[in-house]
This record gives sequence, structure tokens and C-alpha cells, in this order.
Amino acid sequence: MTFFDQLAASEARNRSHLCIGLDPKQAHIPAHIRDRDTALYDFCTAIVDATQDLASAFKPQIAHFAAADAGDVLQSLIAYIHDTTDIPVILDAKRGDIDTTTERYAREAFEVFRADAVTANPYLGRDGIAPFTDYADKGVFVLCKTSNASAFELQDCRLENGLTLYEHVAHLAAGDWNGNGNVGLVAGATAPDEARAIRAIVGPKPLLIPGVGAQGGALERIIAAAAGGGILINSARAINYAGSGADFAHRARTVAAGLRDHINDLARQSNTEVFTPYTTRPGSPAPGPQGESGPDHSQPRPAS
Repeated sequence: MTFFDQLAASEARNRSHLCIGLDPKQAHIPAHIRDRDTALYDFCTAIVDATQDLASAFKPQIAHFAAADAGDVLQSLIAYIHDTTDIPVILDAKRGDIDTTTERYAREAFEVFRADAVTANPYLGRDGIAPFTDYADKGVFVLCKTSNASAFELQDCRLENGLTLYEHVAHLAAGDWNGNGNVGLVAGATAPDEARAIRAIVGPKPLLIPGVGAQGGALERIIAAAAGGGILINSARAINYAGSGADFAHRARTVAAGLRDHINDLARQSNTEVFTPYTTRPGSPAPGPQGESGPDHSQPRPAS
């Protein structure tokens, strides 16, 4: 089963487009477990246990583990998710280098950590992407229009072909770089107009959307902008740190459930088709009306 097959199955099962980021910081872990040798693992697995029926994907951020010298914890966490849930794991690594080095990064993500997908940096061109996409059963989310405040300094630059850099990346990711049909794109919730432009370029290919919540992205605007294909709305801090006491996992669940349901409500209100099959190969037709292709999610929809 490919990553996008796994993702479609988890979305259908949990009726969710919520990607839960796992970004543990020792100082923010609840006090009653903070001093344990297993604090990072215990914290993250508690979040997983509490939200596994609400998420379509989990996304651990590699730097949060590397900074704590906890690569073994990350490896164990991903194994735990695979052993106890059917939810795919996106390793948020944002890797990219010359091809020989990226081959090592790809092996790190997919063979050492055994992630199902990875985020990748396109700045080095095909050399920095192909070693990831060569793993045909894995997913690769290429950074396109990110949610950070200074993203415009590079991504909005206008090229000689008349496109902005992020538009050019979208064309490459949807076309030449997507020979195995396993590429999605990262489009920040803080830039809904740009996300709409990306959707027009890439068709139904999935968008991983960070930046809702702490970074200021408006959920209603980004859902409307990303209409017409797969979406994964990422939330980390709002869920991870919803509580600081012994009930932190329960509070995380409450926030995750509310966010999942809010995403679905907004989609219904705007008559937005977000439960779509992951048709990602170059030249593939966009999916037909719901029920004609892919699973029937029986999502209530208003009249047009």
C-alpha cells in the first residue's frame, strides 16, 4: 500500500483531514512526567493514544528530537504509531542536498526511522528531491509556499519565465518531479491566495497545510483556497500543549476533536470538495464527483 493509499484510508476511517504534529519541547512537557528518562516518548505516545481516531496523519518534527539527542526516541515513537494505529507518519525533516547526500537523507527517513512520508526542500532542484521520490511507495511533500513570516524573501521572487519561485516549484513538483505519483506540496495557511494559485497549478494533488493557529492562518480562508484536491491541515502546538496537568492528553483530544469537526463543518458550509481521491500522477484526470471514484464518505453537502 502506498503512502497516499494509507492516507486516503485513514481520512475515510476517521473522517478527518487533521494532521497532528508531534513537536515535543522538554520545558513544555507537563511537570508530572518532565523529569522521567522517557519523558519525550511518554508525552508523544500519550498524544497519539488520545487522538488516533481523530487524525489522518501524525507528523513528528525531527529537530525536536535531534536537539534532545533523542533520535532513538523518534525511531521508537514511529514504531509505536505503526504498531498501535493505522495512521501514516510524515517525518517533518525538510531535507535537501546534492543527490549523493540526499540519498542518505532518504535512507534516514524511510529505512532508519521508517516514516511513510517526508517533507523535502526543493532549493537544490531535482537532485534534492529524486532520491526521496525514488521510494515509490513513500510520500514526499515538497516545500512550496511556507507559512513563516520571511517566506516572501525567496518564494515570491519573480523569475524570467514570469512565474514566482513558488509557482515554478509547483509546476515542477506536479510534473517532472512526480514520475512515481508520490509528490504533494506544502502550502501555508498564512498565504491563502498563493495556495489558491498552487491548487490551480497542481490540480487534485495533496497539500500539507501548516500555519493554522499559532502562526495566524485562518482556517476558513485556507479551506476555500485549497478546494479541489487533497488537504492535510497540520496542528501541533495547539494540540500538544492544550493542557499542562495530568489530564494533558485528554485536553489534547478535546482540541483535536474540535479542530477536526471545524474543518469538516467549514468544508460543508463552503460546499468544498475536500474528501477526494489522491490522484497524483502527471496527467491524471481530476477526480469526478464524490462517489464516482474513491470511497464514498457520505459527507452531507448543501445544495449548489
